[in-house]
Amino acid sequence: MGRRAAGRRRVAPALADDGGPSVVSSSAACARVLVAQLVAQGVRELVLCPGSRSAPLALAAVEADALGVLRLHVRTDERSAGFLALGLAKASGLPVAVVTTSGTAVGNLLPAVMEASHSGVGVVVVSADRPAALVGFGANQTTEQIGIFDGFVRYTARVTSAAHPDTWAAQTAKACVLAATGPVHLNVELDVPLVDSPAVPELADRATTVPEPVEGSLAHLIATAGPLQRHRAGLAEAPATELLVGPRTVIIAGDERDASGAAAAALAASAGVPLIAEPSSNARTAGALRCGRLVLTTPLADQVERVLVFGHPTLSRPVTRLLSRPDVEVIAVASDDADWPDPGHRVRLVTPALRLDTGDPGWLAAWQDADAAASERVDGVLADAGLTGWSLARAVWDACSGRPLVLGASQLIRDADLVPITDRPPTVYANRGLAGIDGTVSTAVGVALALGGPALALMGDLTFLHDSNGLAIGPGEPRPDLRLVVGDDSGGSIFATLEYGEDRFAGVFERAFATPSGVDLAVLAASYGVPVTIVETDADLAVALGRPIKGVDVVIVKLDRSNRRQLSQALLG
Repeated sequence: MGRRAAGRRRVAPALADDGGPSVVSSSAACARVLVAQLVAQGVRELVLCPGSRSAPLALAAVEADALGVLRLHVRTDERSAGFLALGLAKASGLPVAVVTTSGTAVGNLLPAVMEASHSGVGVVVVSADRPAALVGFGANQTTEQIGIFDGFVRYTARVTSAAHPDTWAAQTAKACVLAATGPVHLNVELDVPLVDSPAVPELADRATTVPEPVEGSLAHLIATAGPLQRHRAGLAEAPATELLVGPRTVIIAGDERDASGAAAAALAASAGVPLIAEPSSNARTAGALRCGRLVLTTPLADQVERVLVFGHPTLSRPVTRLLSRPDVEVIAVASDDADWPDPGHRVRLVTPALRLDTGDPGWLAAWQDADAAASERVDGVLADAGLTGWSLARAVWDACSGRPLVLGASQLIRDADLVPITDRPPTVYANRGLAGIDGTVSTAVGVALALGGPALALMGDLTFLHDSNGLAIGPGEPRPDLRLVVGDDSGGSIFATLEYGEDRFAGVFERAFATPSGVDLAVLAASYGVPVTIVETDADLAVALGRPIKGVDVVIVKLDRSNRRQLSQALLG
């Protein structure tokens, strides 16, 4: 998980290789060293945003793509580019670099860096900059870029072409190693001239004949680069904490990668204890409760004495209340280099692994009975409700069956939290570190590209609108097989289920909370050259979801949110 921790950022200066006077090197040569070391450290995807000051990095990245040692993705919108890198890294488990020019371009990466920090995803930010002597004196497109991500990166380095290229390799290697737990930042000071003379040979096409590596060329640097290695104890190697049977225990599984989700599900099955698993926990498999958050609103929840927490729960207030109760023992399961959730300040034990004795079968049976009753109520309430967010989430969930699914923030991921448990659930990805709606389209594109197979994404209309520029994939760029399913209820229906949806706020609700955009999403999507299908019935939805996924397409599902609050309250009983 690896979310932000105070004091974790380290800033490393750029020095000559002996710590003494700097050695002047060409910006182009240093950029080649940096890209070669990225490759040596396992970076296989690089997202590039165009710019002048970053030209040496761009040329080296294009050459690396032509050599076939990494895959290049070019985007004009830095905010979307940051989330594309996030999705690529989230799905691949490898660090992914994103390169920008100087100035506001760097600032546009902040939302993605924040999310990467709170979800422990290895995004390597490489920001081009002017030499330090020009910063603060009105030189074009200069600002203080060092520290711009303070509190959200695991490491920051100032690297400069006035130093020996060896320092570039060392800084890059260290940054990539520390990216194992979250984002890092390399601020690269590049001086003119920004290109070699003569210019680097044109290598824009992978089919181009690549010359034999010569000393100083990117091919030679890649062949001779030595990776920096750091060995960590994995969860399988970590000693497990033994817990004895006794306290009435439940397991809460929040947003986490699939390995941790599998560990939560396995522990619940072996110990025979209730498992409440959010959709992006990847623990919502056979044995998990379908309506666990609804059961937490019943008197049965008052009997809980101990909670074991995996991942980062974020979806429901009943879970937060449980984790905050003073009479409940809370144990967090997190790896040695990860953060852990503790919203009620109740955690007294953090461990990388657990073993738990078999619990009272009557305790588990009581939760299963309550879950069955809640499930029957949910099905009854929604049976005649027509096409709703809940039926949409269920249809998409079933359509994924073992395939990847990206869930946007806000209401629809909560609707997915009530879908029936299936034997082959999707592998779910979601930006739950900070649970923002921004960057979801680009994250989904990155996930689909990293996995290489067809994927689905489900999000609301405001989430889609917020990152519609993620559809701007230029000609010749790698394109995923991805279906974006948009629940269009003309605004933010989640607020209708909260305090602000009460009648006393009716006069301001639409403008201040629901915020309908008035944008025709079908026209917007089509303007990016993306095929669009508009769905208004469950039957049409089934047809749209049943089509093969080839390239990027958008399915817009028209929803009515006028009765959202009433239906949500009816689900509680």
